[in-house]
Amino acid sequence: MSEILIRGRVLSFLREPVAGDDLAACRYEEDGAVFIKRGKIVAAGDFSTVSAVAGDAPVTDHRPHLVLPGFIDAHAHFPQMQIIASYGAELLDWLNDYTFPEETKFSDAQHARRIARLFLDEMIRHGTTTVAAYCSVHMASAEAFFEESHSRDMLNIAGKVMMDRNAPAGLIDTPQSGYEDSKALIAQWHGKGRQLYAITPRFAITSSPEQMEMAQALAAEHPDCHVQSHLSENHAEIRWAEQLYPQAKDYTDVYARYGLLGRKSLFGHCIHLSDREADAMSETGSVAVFCPTSNLFLGSGLFDYQRYRKRERPLHVAVATDVGGGTNYSMLRTLDEGYKVIALQGEKLNPLASFWQMTRGNAEALSIAERAGTLDAGTDADIVVLDAWATPTMRTRMETIDTLSEELFLLQTLGDDRAVREVYIAGRAAKLGD
Repeated sequence: MSEILIRGRVLSFLREPVAGDDLAACRYEEDGAVFIKRGKIVAAGDFSTVSAVAGDAPVTDHRPHLVLPGFIDAHAHFPQMQIIASYGAELLDWLNDYTFPEETKFSDAQHARRIARLFLDEMIRHGTTTVAAYCSVHMASAEAFFEESHSRDMLNIAGKVMMDRNAPAGLIDTPQSGYEDSKALIAQWHGKGRQLYAITPRFAITSSPEQMEMAQALAAEHPDCHVQSHLSENHAEIRWAEQLYPQAKDYTDVYARYGLLGRKSLFGHCIHLSDREADAMSETGSVAVFCPTSNLFLGSGLFDYQRYRKRERPLHVAVATDVGGGTNYSMLRTLDEGYKVIALQGEKLNPLASFWQMTRGNAEALSIAERAGTLDAGTDADIVVLDAWATPTMRTRMETIDTLSEELFLLQTLGDDRAVREVYIAGRAAKLGD
């Protein structure tokens, strides 16, 4: 259908909430509505006002559930679906024992198409409407991801991994082939429908200086593309990167030397940044991506979310699942673990700020807020509907909840895919059954 009026308790964010009762940072309507036409939001607000604008548009009534912008996941690996929950490794062993053998399968286009379909099914089932995804080194994996994303009319960011050393032969490209394959994928997919491309050198350890130069050339030739890579996840990784690039001041400086820092550059993890590195990130507007479940699962360390954001030169921060090192596809589960990581460092993240982060906050960090992460008129109609009564435990707890902030914290702490009642992609209901 080209028009729909979604009714429910409508919540979106104007800015980051500074406290759990900072409702001035929100737009909240107890009886609200979102009017969608041809995949775009026309109006959002109280039901009586928006329904007058919508006229005879069919109404889908989700009361008493919450209607929010769809969740945004800033870093995930779609080829790692079948190694999620693999036992007992730290980062470099994880790559060698699990990740690299699994990713070799993605030379098979049929396998890549199957996993791309299942991966995006899971994203949507958990309320995520946009993901920044790593493909494998094979063009077939990126083509499969973009074909599946485009068929669903999703707004996604993805790229073929570039890596020409320190990996098995079946996962190695060359500086020239990595450049040419990436350039061809950009020409084919960047800006097609809602697809966006990310230039993706996996990390400095698996890219030679010659390949980093090719990534630099791609970024210069295509400044509207994103860049995504990994940075400062694990102490052994940091030492190795610094050994491979001895001319660099530190790990972050490797990327700086090749012109890969910038406001559309997304760096997964960033756990162990020095003050100099954090300054370099903030000065260039680069984004540090907090991946709490994978940081905990692989024993990599505690990302200092509040320090990075409250320092004299704050960092842009996004939050992500990092499946399959991450242990859940759900941004609710991710922010639950993120809350605990922050609490271990003597701070608390208020519930309104958590939901700002996974919607507008992540959209701003990924430079897509003009299209996603809000319910503003003219933006794409990507929406999630949340049910705080989804399980017996949640229903019992809701009997004692009095505020919106308490309800959001319940969803974050106990919610998962069962709390996601519906998902709309460009205005179309998209959640599949179990």
